[in-house]
Order: sequence, then C-alpha cells, then structure tokens
Amino acid sequence: MYAGARYPCTVTLRLHDTATRTVREFIPKEPGEVSVYLCGLTVQGTAHIGHLRSGVNYDVLRRWLTHRGYEVRFVRNITDVDDKILDKSLDHGVPFWQIAYANERRLTDDYATLGVLPPTYEPRATGHIPEMHELIHRLIGTGHAYVADDGSGDVYFEVRSYPDYGALSGQRLDDMEPAGDAPVRAKRDPRDFALWKGQKKEEPVEASWPSPWGPGRPGWHIECSAMCWRYLGEEFDIHGGGLDLVFPHHENETAQSRAAGFGFARYWVHHGLLNLGASKMSKSVGNIVGLPEIVALGIRPVELRYYLSAPHYRSMIDYSEEALREAAAAYRRIEGFVQRAVERVGAAGGGEPPREFAEAMDDDLNTSRAFAVVHDAVRDGNSALAAGDDGGVTSALRKVRAMLGVLGLDPMDPQWTDGSGAGLTQVVDALVALALEQRTAARTRKDWAAADAIRDQLKHAGITVEDTSAGPRWTLADRED
Repeated sequence: MYAGARYPCTVTLRLHDTATRTVREFIPKEPGEVSVYLCGLTVQGTAHIGHLRSGVNYDVLRRWLTHRGYEVRFVRNITDVDDKILDKSLDHGVPFWQIAYANERRLTDDYATLGVLPPTYEPRATGHIPEMHELIHRLIGTGHAYVADDGSGDVYFEVRSYPDYGALSGQRLDDMEPAGDAPVRAKRDPRDFALWKGQKKEEPVEASWPSPWGPGRPGWHIECSAMCWRYLGEEFDIHGGGLDLVFPHHENETAQSRAAGFGFARYWVHHGLLNLGASKMSKSVGNIVGLPEIVALGIRPVELRYYLSAPHYRSMIDYSEEALREAAAAYRRIEGFVQRAVERVGAAGGGEPPREFAEAMDDDLNTSRAFAVVHDAVRDGNSALAAGDDGGVTSALRKVRAMLGVLGLDPMDPQWTDGSGAGLTQVVDALVALALEQRTAARTRKDWAAADAIRDQLKHAGITVEDTSAGPRWTLADRED
C-alpha cells in the first residue's frame, strides 16, 4: 500500500475554500499535522459511484498531504439513523440497525476495492448521543436553541439567533425556504432546524434514546458537529463533502458549532457531483450505477478509480459508459508502459514525482494537470523503450510509479496485483503463455496460417499480442462492446 511521507512540510498547498470562495494557502492549525473530517454516507442503501467519487477524491487529498510530510488525522462518519433508514425498517420489518450495518459493510468493501485507505476513525452517529446532548444543552443555555412548546419533545436551532447564518452558502436568510426536517407548527421561524426529534408513534421504538427533552433521536446536522468535536476538537483544519451538502447540512453544522463557541472548520473543501443524464446520481431519483454494475461492464476497479480521480475534484462528471471506457483505455496505456518497462529494467522504485506534478497537486489538487504530467512521462518512457535506452526507461518508470503511488494507481501496488483475482490471473497467464508457445512454434516452422489463427483467437478473447525483440508479449485489449 501507500508508502507515506516524502517531503517536509515546507511547501505551499493551496485549496479552494467554499467559505471564502477563493483558492487560498493552506496553513494547518498545528504545524506538521492536518485534521480532516469528511461527511460520510447515510447508509440507507448500497453506494453508487457518485458516493465513491467522494471517497476517492479525499483519499487522493489525504495521500498528497501525507506525501508532503503531514501527519493526517482523517475522520469519516457514518449516519446510521435517519428518516429513510427508518422507513425501510418499517417497510421490510427488520431493525433499522440491521439495514444500516449491512449497507455500511458493503460500503467498506467498495472503498477497499477502490484502494481507498481506511480512515483514522469512522464513528457512527448512534454511538455519540451523549455528545449531542451536551452540545444541545450548550445551545439552549446560550439562547441559540429552544424546546418546542407543543409537547413533541423536539428541540430546534433558532437561525435568527446566529447573524452569520447563510454565509457559507452565500444566501440571505429571508430568501431561504423553510427547513423540511420537521413540522413548522412549533417553530419560531420556519427555517429553524431540528437538533433533536421527539419520538413518533409510527417510528420503530428501537430508534429512540432517552434525553432531557423526552425520548427521541438526533437531527441530521447535530450528529456531525458532535463527532467533529469528539475526535478533532473545537477547531480543525478541513471539512469535506459534496457540493450538495453545502446547504442545508454544512450551513447548519457551522451555525450550531460556532454558536456553541467552537472555531470549527478552518477550510471547507467540497467536491463536484457525478451526474447521470440531467441530474446528479441519486437513490431518490433512481439513476444510480454501483460498483457491481461497473465491474459487469468489464471495467476493473483500478480503472474506475482512474476515471473518478482524473478530473479536477471540483468539476462535475457527466457519467457515460463511453467516457468510462476511454478512461479505462487511458489507464491501460499507463499500465502497459509500466509492465513493459519492469520487464526490461526491473521495478525501479524509489523515485520522486516531477516538479510539474507537485506544482499541479499543490494548485488546489489539480489532478487533471497532474495526470497530463503522468502521460507525458509515459510517452517519454515508450520512446526510450523503442530506442533501447535503458537509462531513459528507468528514469521514466521511476517518475511514473512515484506519481501513480501518490494517486493510489501504481499497477505494481499489491492492491492491484494481489487479492481474489490473483489466482485467476496466474491461470490466464499460464494459458496465454501456452498459446504463445504454440504460435512461436508455428512461426518457427513457417506455418503462418496456424500462427495467425492463434493470434486471432487470442484477439477474439480480448488479448492483444505484440511481437517484440524480447519475444511476444500480451496485454488485455480495449473492449468496445
């Protein structure tokens, strides 16, 4: 897996901060340390590739910070209780926690399949009820929250008590729609949002916890504020998530946390969405594509990671199978060079990314520019291979592997060479080697028809044969169907 730090923390990384709407120099709260909180998933169902883009994008950020010499504390939460999970619990007649846990396990497997490093910690919302109670108490005590007077047991944050409400998302309070997280009947302002939701008769009884305001469960926004506080303190460096979370979720998080007296997030780093058709990929819309569907297309997980990480993290991705296959073909060209170079000069590890790559990554994590540097190095390496320049091959290979290592895409990494497919790969290697031996024997006896027939059969099976000075070598062909 990823080897870790290479550079001391003396470089200037710049990140786009949603709060200031500028790309600004990243200065961590503590020298040499970075604290990151990423809003994870509400595990109401299986993840789609829009969710997985978030995991991959922030994994690249984390790897780059580590490479630059920082010690990174990376916290990514799980929301394991909310309205949609409870609705599914009632529909299927199973406990809400059973649904949440099953989907959490699938999500963990998907992240691991894509080479996303495990977080430093992954807290669940339901494990932090005491911290939420303490935070709500503080907000009530400072006049920023109130208990509903209708006997519901609800507790609301009073948005007009916080003058900067709307600053993160760039909205005026009077222009905002009512908050849709609870009935407005007991709210002082329709835009006030729920910190605690009193127990409702129609909800599962196990989805309720005792509180000073009566039995109930937390509102969505208070969960993340409480978990940030618990694991990263009152102030931390980077808060991440998708652009769709800026409002209301992150607006409400920062309002309640700052109203409680916390410095909270120093930088807000949001990633762009992944669209399918005219709208973002979403379970509620039903336009979702998950990892199993991608693999069924013949796309390997490493190729999906390339597809998700190659565009700039703030750009929108319009999903199409054609674009996905183009990305897979681009990665295979990189992989093909690495394989050919390793066959010729050995693994050649231990290199450093070129200056142009580092400059691109320091410029708001510009992976689009960084991948251009990767492809330039691959072209140089292929030219060196063609010229028989072993020194040039070694130099290019070291650069390419160093860059791919930071991006989590090194073909020589055990993540992509080991695992459940390793045994199958060995079998395929042996079968193709046997076919190539038969083809070589046919060429030796000048039976060109037999040699061509073997080559064509391999091509039909998705394998391209290349005749080189070192003998025939094979690669997986780009599939069009």
